[in-house]
Amino acid sequence: MRLAFLGTPEFAAISLRAVVDAGHEVACVYSQPPAQRGRGQALKPSPVQALAEDLGLPVRTPVSMKTPEEIEAFRALDLDAAVVVAFGQILLREVLEAPRLGCFNLHGSLLPRWRGAAPIQRAIMAGDKVTGVQVMRMSEGLDEGPVLSTATVRIDALDTAGSLHDRMAAAAAALLPRTLAEIAAGTAVETPQSAEGVTYAKKIKSAEARIDWGRPAVEVDRQIRGLAPFPGAWFMAPSERGPARVKALLSCVEDGHGAPGEVLDGRLRVACGEGAVRILKAQREGRGQQDLDDFVRGFPLAAGVRLD
Repeated sequence: MRLAFLGTPEFAAISLRAVVDAGHEVACVYSQPPAQRGRGQALKPSPVQALAEDLGLPVRTPVSMKTPEEIEAFRALDLDAAVVVAFGQILLREVLEAPRLGCFNLHGSLLPRWRGAAPIQRAIMAGDKVTGVQVMRMSEGLDEGPVLSTATVRIDALDTAGSLHDRMAAAAAALLPRTLAEIAAGTAVETPQSAEGVTYAKKIKSAEARIDWGRPAVEVDRQIRGLAPFPGAWFMAPSERGPARVKALLSCVEDGHGAPGEVLDGRLRVACGEGAVRILKAQREGRGQQDLDDFVRGFPLAAGVRLD
């Protein structure tokens, strides 16, 4: 089919490559404009834009798809369909109706659970045991369209948002070409979403990242894993130079009792409101990530120390 592909992050770039490898004609790739990234804060293209340029595909990076000029340019592509994967903009009805067969979104959850911006993180933080990727026909509502295909993905006890992201991206790259083939052949079956079980995956806010050791260990563990690697759940720890900010990037729940935030041994087992968590990977501000052994070797926190 003749397609447009709209996406921005690495999750979407993996799907773009799968669409191209499947032999579809990608008439244009849309992505968010280049943004400041890295220590130098230089303007850099999104992963989707970078891949599209490497593949020699036409790219547009509009600030908004809602302007009359962008709507007309999209219509002029004369598309069979459009594929949207984590694009980051709301599309108007005029855009959704422009392709001959419609616009289709690949979403990272099992709808109607976790509609919205951060489904991978929210699934871990809520303690879900399974999630998935789905292709749906887009409508004007937020992730409300009928579902055409599904691939389920297990959430393991040590999964972080990063590790789950990678497995889901691989599942998406396998699911999307198969679904596009069914759309092209006219054999795709569209199933309306249930009106029950609707939840919304709100965008992650920085205020959610600080660890509250007074919460149960199960919730603290989910917070740590759900926010890793970015933005990273964090706490303050005492050091010779004053309080040090530390990100916890992997953890597990263990037995233990003590005042919330109290270090229970020399290997980062920390008491919570109920139970304890052991931090398995951490990062001091301005330094790289470290596994537990390397971290405690360079930044020992003895039993009895209180974390804030």
